[in-house]
Order: sequence, then C-alpha cells, then structure tokens
Amino acid sequence: MKHGLPRLHAVTDDDVLGLSDFASRSRAIALAGDVVIHVRGRSAGGRRLTEAAAAVREAGGTVFINDRADVVKIVGAAGIHLPADGLPTETVRRMLGPDILIGRSTHSPEEGRAAAEAGADYVFLGPIWETTSHPTRQPLGPGAIAAAHPARVIAIGGVTPERARICREAGAHGVAAISALWWAPDPGSAAAEMLVSLGGERG
Repeated sequence: MKHGLPRLHAVTDDDVLGLSDFASRSRAIALAGDVVIHVRGRSAGGRRLTEAAAAVREAGGTVFINDRADVVKIVGAAGIHLPADGLPTETVRRMLGPDILIGRSTHSPEEGRAAAEAGADYVFLGPIWETTSHPTRQPLGPGAIAAAHPARVIAIGGVTPERARICREAGAHGVAAISALWWAPDPGSAAAEMLVSLGGERG
C-alpha cells in the first residue's frame, strides 16, 4: 500500500552526509512530525547511501532515496526521487512496484505537468527563490506553483518558514529544504517551525 506524501522534505547533500552528527540531526528532524528525509549525495556511493538511510530508519524517519533504485530495494525506502533527466517513471514503477512513491525534479511548470502526466506521484519544482545550491538558476517565483497544476508540487529553493506558508497558500503540497533544516542550530526546531507554517495533514 502506497504511503501518504509528507509535507516537509529534508534533502541531504554530500556535505550533510559527511556530518559527524548526521544520525542525531536526522533523529531531530524526523521527530518533528510529517517529514521525509531524502538521502542524496552526488558523489556518495551505494554503501554510504545505504548507511545513511539505515541511520534515518533507526531514528524512526521515513526515507526516500534519490535516483538509486537498487538502494531503495536494499533499505526498503518508501520512495524514490528521480532527477529531471533520470529514468522514465514507468520504468522505475515496473522495477519497484505500485506501492513506491515516485517523485521527479522539475524546473518549470511545464516540466512539472509533464512529469505528473507521466505518472510521478509528486514533483520538486524550483528554485522558487534564489538558492545557494543552484546559484545560476533563475528563480521561478511562487506563481509557478499553481501553473504546474495538476502536479502535486513540493516547492524547493530558498524556502524558509515564512516562505513555506506562501508556498502552501499558492497551492503547494509541501516544501523541501537543505540548508534551512540541516544547518540550523536546532534542526528539530527548524523542522517543527516549517511544519507549523505548512499546516494540514499528510495527503
């Protein structure tokens, strides 16, 4: 049975995966509530991704894996997130079955709609605001969220608690963040504050 899609998506990168206290930060974020942790690292091999996913699972967190269907199977992740140029959604669905949640990164409303039509359960749409992780990309602005309908949008790029509220009001299902969560002085409190701004139940 396919699980509901959390509102808050905490995305890792290579720097986050290298944190000595990654497990404790993961636990703090997971305990905030309606959160999924995306285990992602552009230079991380399968072993590191598997170890990180195991740490999140041990902390009681929900895990999505980015792009690695083999790691999804090994760790029993609830979902997989595909890059914009990744495998077709239908191919991944055949590999992993009907119960897995499949998302895809998109960078325009048109890409978001196309991904939804191709079977993605949700899309990352962004950057909505300027972000240090993609400094050369032109921000789309929150107006792009409604334009991506009927895609179930997770807004990403420069998200703060106040901006999370703006994204929800614009029609986003939820938001994703890296720096605002992992590098916060208190990651658990940062996640909780973001969830208060998002409101609502898992859908």
